[in-house]
Amino acid sequence: MTTLTPGPVSRVAPLLLLLVCGSAVSVEHFHPGGKPPSVTTIEYHAAMRASLPFEDERDFEESRRGFIAAPAERQILNDAGGIAWDMGSYEWLMGGEDFASIHPSLQRQAILNMAYGLFEVVPGRIYQVRGFDLANISFIKGDTGWIVFDTLTTKETAAAALALVNEHLGEFPVVAVVYSHSHADHFGGVRGVVDEADVRSGKVPVIAPAGFLHEAIAENVYAGNAMTRRLFYQYGVLLPRHPAGHVDQAIGKNIAVGNVGLIAPTRVIEADFEELTIDGVRMVFQNTPGTEAPAEMNTWFPDWKVFWAAENISATIHNIYTLRGALVRDPLEWSRQINAALYHFGREAEVMFSAHSWPRWGNERIQEVLRTQRDAYAHLNNKVLNLANQGVTINEIHNVYRLPESLQSEWTARSYHGSEGHNSRAVVNRYLGYWDANPATLLPLSPRDAAPLYVEMMGGPDAIMAKGRELYAAGRYRHAQEILNKLVFARPDLQPARDLLADTWEQLGYQQESTSVRNSFLAGALELRSGIPEGVTPTSYGPDLVRAMSTGLWLDYLAVRVNSDKAGDARSVINIVTPDNGEQFVVELSHGTLTSIEGFRRDDADLTLTIDRQDLEPVMMRQATIADQVAAGKARLEGDAQHLARLFGMLDTFNIDFQILPGTGGTVPPQPRETGF
Repeated sequence: MTTLTPGPVSRVAPLLLLLVCGSAVSVEHFHPGGKPPSVTTIEYHAAMRASLPFEDERDFEESRRGFIAAPAERQILNDAGGIAWDMGSYEWLMGGEDFASIHPSLQRQAILNMAYGLFEVVPGRIYQVRGFDLANISFIKGDTGWIVFDTLTTKETAAAALALVNEHLGEFPVVAVVYSHSHADHFGGVRGVVDEADVRSGKVPVIAPAGFLHEAIAENVYAGNAMTRRLFYQYGVLLPRHPAGHVDQAIGKNIAVGNVGLIAPTRVIEADFEELTIDGVRMVFQNTPGTEAPAEMNTWFPDWKVFWAAENISATIHNIYTLRGALVRDPLEWSRQINAALYHFGREAEVMFSAHSWPRWGNERIQEVLRTQRDAYAHLNNKVLNLANQGVTINEIHNVYRLPESLQSEWTARSYHGSEGHNSRAVVNRYLGYWDANPATLLPLSPRDAAPLYVEMMGGPDAIMAKGRELYAAGRYRHAQEILNKLVFARPDLQPARDLLADTWEQLGYQQESTSVRNSFLAGALELRSGIPEGVTPTSYGPDLVRAMSTGLWLDYLAVRVNSDKAGDARSVINIVTPDNGEQFVVELSHGTLTSIEGFRRDDADLTLTIDRQDLEPVMMRQATIADQVAAGKARLEGDAQHLARLFGMLDTFNIDFQILPGTGGTVPPQPRETGF
C-alpha cells in the first residue's frame, strides 16, 4: 500500500488524469459563487483512489446484512409539521457516480451510511433501526418486551423507529431503556419509546452509566450557545445536501431536528463491571468513563456472545477534540478501555454492534476491528507525545504526525469523524496546553488588530489578492488562506477578498476525508459568500434537560451570564431555599462575579428567596419570572427585593447568530481592548 506524504501532488497529463479518475464527475454548484473541483483537487482524489484498499468490500456486506424492511417514506415530520429527518435528501449518492468534489474515501463512507430501515442483528433477539438519525436505535427482545438501547436525538425519530419495529416484528411493550452514554443523540428521543409515568412507577427502568445525568446536562449548558453556533461548522447542518455541500456526518448522515427529551435514569451502573438481568436477558455492563464521552458504558450479552460497543467503536476514528466544542478526550484511556473490552469479551464475541455504523460478525473480524481501533487511539496518544518530547509544538504537530502505514490501510482507522490533524493538536493541548512556548504567541494580538498590520506590511489589498490568486491557481490552498484570512479580517468590507478565501476553503473542503473538517471549510465558505445562513439547527437541550439540571448547575450558568461591567462594584448576599427538596444555597455577588455554595444559609443576607424547586423550574426555562411566581403565591421574598431584580438585570442573553468571520453579518462579539503593551 502506498503512503501519501505531505506536499503537493505531482502533476499528471489531462488524459492520464481522466483515466485515473474514472467516472468522477462534477455537478452544478448549489451556490452561484461556488467553484468546481480544481485540477489539484482532482489529482489529489485520484491519488487517494489509487492508494486506499477499495477492493476490501466487507463493510458493504456487513452494512446490508440482516435487512428486513424500510418505510416507503424518506422523511419523518416533527410535531410542528416541519421535517425532523430527511434521508431522501441524500439519494443522489446512490446513483453510482464518483463525485469529484468528494474525497473518494468519504464518499464510500457516505454510501455505507445510507442504510435505512430495520435490520436483524441476532435472529429473534437483537434488531436495529439505522438511518433514522445520527445514531442507531437498538431493540433487544426479552421474555415479554423490548429493551431499547439508545433512543436517538428526538422523540419523532425514535417513535418512527418503534413504529417500524412494531409493524414488522409484532407489538411488544418497551420494558427497559438503556442510555449508553451522555450525548443527546443517544437519549434525546426517549419520550418516543416510553411514557414517563411508567418510568416513575418503576414499571420501566432506565439504566445509565455513572455520572450520566451530570455530564448530559453540563456539556450543553456552560458553553451551549457557542456550541450550537459552531454546529454549523462541524456538522454543516445548514449546508445543502449536495456533492459540493453536506454529504455525510461519518457516524451517520446528520442530526435530526425535533423534540429533545430526557427522562432521568432510575438505575445507575456504578462498578467497573456490573451484571443485571432485565426481562430474562443477562447483561454485563462495562463502565468506560473518559472515552468517547465522560460517562459511557459497553454491554456484554454472555448468553449470546454478543458485544455492544456503545460509541467507543465505530467505523471511523472519532474526535479527541470535537470541533463544536467539548472537553478534550483521552485517547490513551480510550485505547485502554477498548483493550479491556477485547480481553474481557472480545475473544469470545461472535457479534459486535454499536450505537453508530453497522455490526460485525465472526470472532476474527471482531478482534480485527477492536485491535485496529485500540492501536489507532494508542498510537495517536503515544506518537504525538513522542514528537512533543522532541520539541514539535501544537502549531506544528498536525503537519508532522501520521498514522503508521499499516493503520492507514485499515478502513476502521480512517478519520471520517475526527481527523489526524486536529486530533493530534488536541493531544498536545491535553498534556501541554494551547501555548507552543514561543513568547510571541503567549499574548497574541486579536486577529482584528493584527490583520491590518500584516496587510500594510504585505503591500496592501491589491498585492495580497494578486498573490492569493497565484497561490490558488497553483493549488497551494493552505498558503493562500494564510494571507487571505489576514486581508478578510483587515478589510471585511472587501467582498472579492472574502470570495477568494471562500474559493480556497472550498477546495480544501473538497479534499477532506473527515466530515468535521470538510463541513467546517465549506460552512466557512458559504458564510463568506452569503453571510450567516438562516434555518433551523439541531439542539442538544430542551425543557427536559432544564428540569433535570441541578439548582447548583443552574446557578453556575447564571454566573456565566453575569455581565461584570454592568455588575461593577455591586454587592449582594441572597439565600435561596427550595423546601420541596430540602436544598438551600447562599449566592454572593461581589467583584463583578457570582458565586454560590450549597448547604448554607446566611443570617445577614440581603434577601431570602423561598420557592419550591418545581416552581423554580419555569424560571429556569425562562417561561416565568421570580416576580410572576411571587405574584402567584409560589415564591416568597424576605428582605430587599431590589437585590434580585438588579441581579437579573445584569445578565447577558446569548444570541446564536454571533459573527465568527468578519463581514458576514450577525451579532459582533465584544471587541479587543487596548492593553497598553
